[in-house]
Amino acid sequence: MAYDEALAGRIRALTASEAGIAEKRMFGGLAFLVNGNMAVAASGQVGILLRVDPAESAALVAGSAAQVAVMRGREMPGWLRVGADELVDESALAEWVGRGIAFARSLPAKP
Repeated sequence: MAYDEALAGRIRALTASEAGIAEKRMFGGLAFLVNGNMAVAASGQVGILLRVDPAESAALVAGSAAQVAVMRGREMPGWLRVGADELVDESALAEWVGRGIAFARSLPAKP
């Protein structure tokens, strides 16, 4: 399944003023990277895939509609999926995108 172009456009608008943002096709979607680190992606599985502090994954999942991402049959703490239905409200999308960007900024830049 292709990623949602409209959702990618909304993420693009939210990240437009951020320094060091690049776009790259990965994980079946369109990822937004901060200094080479993936922050958030318009996912090919509908909704978004984002990176967060792995230590915060369980709390974020417990308090929201987010789910820990499963890749190749394995749960990946620090990677969350949020469904498109949870992102209709612009403030909800902005909150998740902000979380992903903040975590990616905390990582060392990639060359």
